Amino acid sequence: MSQIIATYLIHDRSHNLKKKAEGIALGLTIGSWTDLPTLEQEQLMKHKGQVISIEELPKDERVNTYLGKEVTKGKIKIAYPSANFSLDLPAILTTVFGKLSLDGEIKLLDLEFSEDVKADFPGPKFGLEGIRGILGVYDRPLVMSIFKGVIGRDLAYLRSQLREQALGGVDIIKDDEILFDNELTPFEQRVLAGKEVLEEVFAETGHKAIYAVNLSGRTFELKEKAKRAVELGADLVLFNVFAYGLDVLHSLAEDPEITIPIMAHPAVSGALTPSEFYGIDNQLLLGKLLRYAGADLVLFPSPYGSVALNRDETLGIADELTKEDNRFKTAFPVPSAGIHPGLVPVLIQDFGKNSIINAGGGVHGHPDGAVGGGKAFRAAVDAVLAGKTLQEAAQDNSYLQKAIELWGILEVKS
Repeated sequence: MSQIIATYLIHDRSHNLKKKAEGIALGLTIGSWTDLPTLEQEQLMKHKGQVISIEELPKDERVNTYLGKEVTKGKIKIAYPSANFSLDLPAILTTVFGKLSLDGEIKLLDLEFSEDVKADFPGPKFGLEGIRGILGVYDRPLVMSIFKGVIGRDLAYLRSQLREQALGGVDIIKDDEILFDNELTPFEQRVLAGKEVLEEVFAETGHKAIYAVNLSGRTFELKEKAKRAVELGADLVLFNVFAYGLDVLHSLAEDPEITIPIMAHPAVSGALTPSEFYGIDNQLLLGKLLRYAGADLVLFPSPYGSVALNRDETLGIADELTKEDNRFKTAFPVPSAGIHPGLVPVLIQDFGKNSIINAGGGVHGHPDGAVGGGKAFRAAVDAVLAGKTLQEAAQDNSYLQKAIELWGILEVKS
């Protein structure tokens, strides 16, 4: 059947999950059923929501205390026929969670798309393997760094910082998500400068790095701006997808003239995901939906950094981005925020080789600057893959030693 099945976490004060589920199934589709004449029921059957399952969960006194009321906790699944919505994420999210998001303690946990519905979404254009192919790196996690402190600085400063990061051996350098088009570092000039600097570094060292320029501006100008970036030789774009909307990402990703990867940033998603009672689950929003909409790389908070997410949630996001799917390419998970070289062992343990280690302060805050920070990360990655401890590797690498002295090491636990 052509449909989407939504899974919800419910905290129901009426203690009647069956009635709640049936009310949602009807309320978000045809509105009523038993009062309709038989002929109208036959006509509307293809539009009627169907309750798939109801699972009552154990009573939770912590939740009752927090909410200040006794509730019945449960998971319900409801199927919505695709005849009810156009095949775009705004229509789908409005159908399954629009007004329902305002109706008490209800959280959207997952959406299961039938294969014909999935067929209308682009998925990653390059994906994990495509990014590896661009860089020629296949046997390790990639390392990414972030521009820091460039607001109010000119193009010469940006070029200098870009060069230092590339000389440190990182694979990808991205704009800060809060660096927008401006007079000092205009979008097109950043693209051209990035291309020139990274070609110089490659000629000098043989190391290839790519630069993600922040795609920003008025929504209806973004496509042309992205196409211009392609014309100028941009490597990839960074995109604040939740400030603009999932459908904008979809539109960019499916455009055949936008022939570079898209890196999705999670800015603003925190307005939708943190509560255990409301909003949308991180695994769905930052994992499945971003992959379906066309992100090639996806940033999300790591479990151990400065803006930490629950470890199980982050592993769930990474799983949604990388699980086998006969229709979509895999996307690169990029656990981020507060990352330093001492976290590399646990990052690789949790997210494996098919991930990107992303750092801002962990690169720029190194005593030897961004060059030293990048080299410390690369040394840490090499150590883990060689089966060495960071302490062992640091005996022969001053960059890694200085990083450990500054930030320490998070011990890997089995």
